[in-house]
Amino acid sequence: MININYKKPCKIYFIGIGGISMSGLAEILSKNGFSVSGSDRAESATTEGLTASGIEVRIPQSAENITPDIDLVVYTAAIHPDNPEYARAKELELKMASRAELLGAMMEEYKGSVAIAGTHGKTTTTSMLTDILMAGESDPTISVGGFLKTIGSNVRIGGEKVFLTEACEYTDSFLSLYPKYSAILNVEAEHLDYFKDLSHVRNSFRQFASQTAEDGALVIGADIPDVDELTKGLKCEVIKFSADSGAVGDITHAVTLKDLSFGDDGCATFVPIYKGNELPALTLKVPGRHNVNNALAAIGIAIEMGIDPEVIIRGLSGFTGADRRFEYKGCYNGATIVDDYAHHPTEIRAALAAAKGVRHERLIVCFQPHTYTRTKAFLDDFADALSVCDLVCLADIYAAREADIYGISSADLRDKLISHGTKCEYFDSFDGMEKFLKKNCANGDLLITMGAGNIYLVGEALLKD
Repeated sequence: MININYKKPCKIYFIGIGGISMSGLAEILSKNGFSVSGSDRAESATTEGLTASGIEVRIPQSAENITPDIDLVVYTAAIHPDNPEYARAKELELKMASRAELLGAMMEEYKGSVAIAGTHGKTTTTSMLTDILMAGESDPTISVGGFLKTIGSNVRIGGEKVFLTEACEYTDSFLSLYPKYSAILNVEAEHLDYFKDLSHVRNSFRQFASQTAEDGALVIGADIPDVDELTKGLKCEVIKFSADSGAVGDITHAVTLKDLSFGDDGCATFVPIYKGNELPALTLKVPGRHNVNNALAAIGIAIEMGIDPEVIIRGLSGFTGADRRFEYKGCYNGATIVDDYAHHPTEIRAALAAAKGVRHERLIVCFQPHTYTRTKAFLDDFADALSVCDLVCLADIYAAREADIYGISSADLRDKLISHGTKCEYFDSFDGMEKFLKKNCANGDLLITMGAGNIYLVGEALLKD
């Protein structure tokens, strides 16, 4: 494990500094007196922002950028050994660390480190907790993999007491973290291009749970199958959460609720209960039952951190959602356009359940599958989840880090949906999808652009028309 000492700033170089998480860590270190620079393959709004803040960004990446006076070279999982800067750093025998290792080392500098893990809901729950912390006087330092409205960025440089971050399980990166407070929202089969199976996923989450500080607390979803296997023998306090009070077991070690109801906008009102004690009633401004569970997890972490219940409810009451999480974008031809990051069948079901609670005539989803391995592994589940829609418009698979070698395409998903009796259209370009929607969107429709790629561009193009 590497050491990062805020009292002894050093020279750090980021390979791939334009990434959402890398840029955030670079900003935090720069503001704390470190000499920070880095590179990326191309310019972007992120690299321009870093340059404007005084951080040197070099484009393109070149071996000449790596010099012997660099104290630490940081890289992401997307950087391979044949990268010229990575190879040069190895040649010079410089100290090197992955982004996750750097994050773990930085968190050690904060007394109240918080890591939010789970297959789904990490960004939303981290955002909820951000609003809670900002409602009080915690002055948190925050690094998250998305744009947070409350702080106007993906990063906030605060004091030295609280550091809040998402904890991503992909390639076991969260195993570099040793937080005082942690949350596991849910555990499902995902990232099967790395994990062998669900058992492999569960083993990693079990290890992550065990790395919570002994004087800290783990808040974990009681609805996770065989949840006690993940928490058995832990020395930290374990707090279960669930909207179903019957699932949490011992109420004195749980967060649950009573008097749950949903309004016409799909948003919930309920009375949170922490360790048997009722908190003030809460009305959320984000729809869906899944967000009730996200809120309960945030409540559990916040109370364990010593935040006053009144502050917690005030923070959650003002939470209006995270970027690309059932985000209202505007109206086109009388149709409401919403964008959502859902790219796993469970996430899709949650988003569409929330959509059912919002008044509309037809539900139209423009879905862009994310990665070939995920599409192939969950093809039937994707079809089942999307079959509740009145119309599905499919884009080509967003490859991300993968090559097209798996013998799967969006046309296969279209055929599955048609066999379910769901009306479905497949488009090999966004332009074709946009032209179709211009002719077929009607007043009262709810149109959701959905996926972890760039499908949001379709909705944005319609709104510019």
